[in-house]
Amino acid sequence: MTNPSIREITLPEPRSGPYGITAGPDGALWLTLAGTGGVARVAPDAEVRTHLADPAESRPLIITTGPDGALWYTRSGDDRLGRITVDGETSSVALPPGTAPCGLAVGPDDALWYAGMGDDTVGRVTVDGAVTTFPLPVAKGFPSMLAAGPDGALWLTLNQANGIARVALDGRVTVHSLPTEAAGPVGITLGGDGALWFVEIAAGQLGRITPDGRIDEFPLPDRAARPHAIVADPAGGCWFTEWGANRIGHIDEAGRITGHALPTPQSEPHGLTVTPDGTVWVALETGAVAHLTP
Repeated sequence: MTNPSIREITLPEPRSGPYGITAGPDGALWLTLAGTGGVARVAPDAEVRTHLADPAESRPLIITTGPDGALWYTRSGDDRLGRITVDGETSSVALPPGTAPCGLAVGPDDALWYAGMGDDTVGRVTVDGAVTTFPLPVAKGFPSMLAAGPDGALWLTLNQANGIARVALDGRVTVHSLPTEAAGPVGITLGGDGALWFVEIAAGQLGRITPDGRIDEFPLPDRAARPHAIVADPAGGCWFTEWGANRIGHIDEAGRITGHALPTPQSEPHGLTVTPDGTVWVALETGAVAHLTP
């Protein structure tokens, strides 16, 4: 990777606060708008279309394609999961009051699983709206992001409990403590090596946990970079956002770490995704979407 090209697409509303992003089944990018509520669609030709049917205070965070082909996203401000089809039809599922859902992933059981950062739960939602919740064995652990593992379970970060939790489909929970104290894990993804990779926003490190619970940590060159989200790279590494340093970072299979500065200062990079052609797309909370072509 040399001299990657990074460009930005500005959204119509600068206060929209793009936060999470995913590649949709229609070939477009879909992102949550934490500042205004609702979601936006960025077409391959860079046309931006916003869908603002949700309340402004709903604060949507993470978005993913559901097993039904619609886009599902967490609404942390009003305790719901939002749903929008590629044609723009919207609906939502109510969660228990105080849930404040953050992370969202599709489980091996073809249900949506979310991290309840407000009530220390993990929840399961079927596409027809049935909700099941499982309590986590930690108080005020601030469960943040989650990902489906290679072992048929969900894995999630416990930001304030300094751990990674494994949640079986029947709700059984195992917590693995991190070696570094107060590391503040946030984003997590299944890597191409069969392990879960995560970021430690407070420690300035990346982490890797195998299904049997072995943990390795990788300090970043800039320990103040505040890594936030992470996604697997088709080539075997991972891409991640450095929220505090205004960069997109990368770690390859050999453990080499590189960083790529974003064109606009203090653009607050959060969620990111990789499209099939290898382009990395990043949601910038200051009101834009960046795309990096390696």
